[in-house]
Amino acid sequence: MGPNGEQVGIVSIHDALKLAQEADLDLVEVAATARPPVCKLMDYGKFKYESAMKAREARKNQAHTIIKEIKLRPKIDPHDYETKKGHVVRFLKAGDKVKVTIMFRGREQSRPELGFRLLQRLAEDVTELGFVESQPKQDGRNMIMVIGPHKKKAEAKAEKAAARAQRGGEEPSAGEEPSAQEG
Repeated sequence: MGPNGEQVGIVSIHDALKLAQEADLDLVEVAATARPPVCKLMDYGKFKYESAMKAREARKNQAHTIIKEIKLRPKIDPHDYETKKGHVVRFLKAGDKVKVTIMFRGREQSRPELGFRLLQRLAEDVTELGFVESQPKQDGRNMIMVIGPHKKKAEAKAEKAAARAQRGGEEPSAGEEPSAQEG
């Protein structure tokens, strides 16, 4: 291909190098396995720079998976359980994975079924937001389960931004009271 992207046709290597030199461009082999090999006249430095910039943009836009951890005990108070469940719900809504750890101490280690039941109950309570990615398993003095969100981190961020924009657009006018749902 020529400097402006036009087809030049089959040209000898010597002529192709001469064309590249005249246009002050590089001769880059695009398809080496083709017969005859396909080459392109381009500014290779500019090409590498643009591809690096595209790669950087792609990395910037990708969502990083974060694993949040919540620690519980088998004999947890109902109110404390609700608080911890609220944290799990918040993490799942944000699109993060949650690692739930139950710590056993002393004689509690002889009753792992208590921890298993607690993890099952938590999984049932958050089924609409997430799913059990790894089933509960005993790991020494701890029992661990991982819950993954149904929606991706990027989707959760977009949804949150849309909700914020919608709230920003619904400012009460001078004579109106703000609604009880806001804030």
